[in-house]
Amino acid sequence: MQWFDYVVIGQSRPKGRTVAVDRAVVAMDVARVAGVSQKTVSRVINGDPHVRPEVRERVRAAATQLGYRPNRAARQLVSGRSRTIGVLSVGSTDFGPASLMVGIEHAIRSAGYAMSVVNTLEGDPESITGSLQDLVDQGVDGVAVNEPVGVFTLDPAVIGDLPILSLSGRYGISTNEIMVDADQATGARAATEHLLGLGHRTVHHVAGPSGWRSAGLRVDGWRDALVRAGAPVPEPLFGDWSAPSGYAQGQRLAADPDVTAVFVANDHMAIGVLRAFADAGRQVPGDVSVVGFDDIPESAYLTSALTTIRQDLGHLASFGVRLLVDAIENPRRQDRREHVPVELVVRETTAAPRGRR
Repeated sequence: MQWFDYVVIGQSRPKGRTVAVDRAVVAMDVARVAGVSQKTVSRVINGDPHVRPEVRERVRAAATQLGYRPNRAARQLVSGRSRTIGVLSVGSTDFGPASLMVGIEHAIRSAGYAMSVVNTLEGDPESITGSLQDLVDQGVDGVAVNEPVGVFTLDPAVIGDLPILSLSGRYGISTNEIMVDADQATGARAATEHLLGLGHRTVHHVAGPSGWRSAGLRVDGWRDALVRAGAPVPEPLFGDWSAPSGYAQGQRLAADPDVTAVFVANDHMAIGVLRAFADAGRQVPGDVSVVGFDDIPESAYLTSALTTIRQDLGHLASFGVRLLVDAIENPRRQDRREHVPVELVVRETTAAPRGRR
């Protein structure tokens, strides 16, 4: 570890041990205070997961006492890496993309990397290419793409062999590409099969926006379950992920007395559907059963707790970032595809139809 690996942020005298601070603080100073080797300090600062937790905390405490942080520029000169991960996003505030963004940030920082976020204009190739070029020009070690609508058109000439993590779809432009997603279609099938298993003749569907990849996969899973069961396949109704759009489509469904089961593509729209049935005087689950998707925190606290499909977006982001960091630190130039399981959570909005009880 060279002397320029660290810069002084502040100067303070730790309790117990004393270290001169009238010069640039170096790894040796931190090692002396923490009672570890200089190599161990380097491993902690570089995010080595194999350091024992108690040792990691001791090193971090010593670093805080000495008032310094790693100098990223100097470390880049030594290692050839910036220890920065770029994130390309459309800046969506919808539950799924926003929750993924929180998880991505937490996972990147927990891995000891800095994060550089560039928001781009959806569907604008020039904006997307420019945003990606901004990240590449910053010298990022890899890029995570958080884009829920279809997939970005990424320029392979800009990407080169930079490791890419996709949380929405596969690009096929990098020799080191990782795709991680919740198993959307399987979740939709599970929701539909749950309702069919209760005895409902068919299941209606309030889908998300037609351009969203996750919405399309949920439509596919819903339709596949109906076809496999030999059940009628109604035309899906489309919302925009919001409760008001769910309410509008719920009013249409509530007006049809033959509707006894509805799978809704997300919980916010499901809340709107529930209200529409209540306003129409149709009881849930007495007259109609409803299943959502996401398991947002509010789902368990509705007047009738919502049966839904749980996807752990925090785990999804963390898992994806771990794979990206592994690709950065152990380049193998190979693609990976991973699906994170989802879970049916049965609560109070589903029951057998009246004639089957």
